[in-house]
Amino acid sequence: MPRHEHEAIPSGGFAPVASFLDCVHCGLCQSACPTYLALGTEADSPRGRIHLMRALQDGKLALDAEAVRHLDLCLGCRGCETACPSGVAYGELIEAARPWIEARHRRAPLERWRRRLTLEILTGPRMLRALLSPLRALEAARALRLVRRLAPRLPRRLASLVRLLPSPLAPPARLPQVTAARASERAAVQLLAGCVMPELFGDTVRSTVAVLAANGCRVDVPPGQHCCGALALHAGDRERALSEARRTLDAIVVATPNGAAPPIIVNAAGCGALMKDYGTLFADDPERAADARTVAARVRDATELLAELRLRPPPSGGPARRVAYHDPCHLAHAQGVRSQPRALLAAIPGVTLVPMEDEDLCCGSAGHYNVMQPEMARRLVARKVAAIHASGAELVATANAGCVLQLEAGLRTAGLAVPVRHVLDLLAEAYGRG
Repeated sequence: MPRHEHEAIPSGGFAPVASFLDCVHCGLCQSACPTYLALGTEADSPRGRIHLMRALQDGKLALDAEAVRHLDLCLGCRGCETACPSGVAYGELIEAARPWIEARHRRAPLERWRRRLTLEILTGPRMLRALLSPLRALEAARALRLVRRLAPRLPRRLASLVRLLPSPLAPPARLPQVTAARASERAAVQLLAGCVMPELFGDTVRSTVAVLAANGCRVDVPPGQHCCGALALHAGDRERALSEARRTLDAIVVATPNGAAPPIIVNAAGCGALMKDYGTLFADDPERAADARTVAARVRDATELLAELRLRPPPSGGPARRVAYHDPCHLAHAQGVRSQPRALLAAIPGVTLVPMEDEDLCCGSAGHYNVMQPEMARRLVARKVAAIHASGAELVATANAGCVLQLEAGLRTAGLAVPVRHVLDLLAEAYGRG
């Protein structure tokens, strides 16, 4: 429950005044804020943005393009929450401010179009599939590598998108509604397939199902589910987020057997963070509030559940590799899931985990941040790439597909041949060897 949920929000405002007063301006958040580390400006730090948001709500600061720019540059990574000794719920503040801003600030026409189109593509599987089809044809003809080589000659924004393409571009995932457990059944689970994951990260979705089945889980994929709403909420489109979340929530509730409460498995950190907060998202919806709280309590990241079940040991015979782990922001800071992915990696034969500086500092992916703010995203991933290089890792693992894309793009740009893999893909390979 949000800290100040029952306190009044000023007329025309977006947050209780007390939520701003939680911040004592100690500055301990600054070393955990990627944009402050990159820019060194107070307005691009968490405490600076809190001051800015309060000034906007109080009407002491004009809602102009400069004020909006500082808030747009926030990744919403919530690293500041981990660092804050006062327990400031910064994530709640920024996500409340963004819809308020979108309702009052008139963006330039091109910017409005770009923001709307990005959401339409990423949260609409059919549109994403249509856009990816010609690229998959190029991949099949082994010509997509030429497009990637041409990236430096393309306009900067287009070049950023090309660099973010996964290599190779996997086929989309088409999952059966039910996948039986291998060997003895230990649990029944429901899987959030999501919107982007099956289309852009088909291999990771298949790996998720395979690893769960290998660990005795029967995997049900509720029909009718859609986007969880996270991308729209982070972009400040609360109404769209609620619409998408309603569809997914209703699909899960309908597909849940009476009297059963199977875990709901998510393999994307931002989706898991929002779904665990569905109780708050639907607090004002009397028809769904109770179901939302029940569903939120059932959500588990795939790595979280596998650690709870106690992983069945993968077979031996894998290559010896020094592996560094990158914490996805919404897994580490929003969900508090840190040790579980590392424990799963350590269970893979041949893997030696090596420490890396700033393991939980955002890489610049942050949902669709690397599409909307490509310049800052490049600066942030360059810092992460330097840390990877210094660690001596031969492979980087993470537990969020968006981070995989961002880190791969950064490493390619730096000319470093270090592969990046999702934890679930590495586990699926390990079980496949058996």
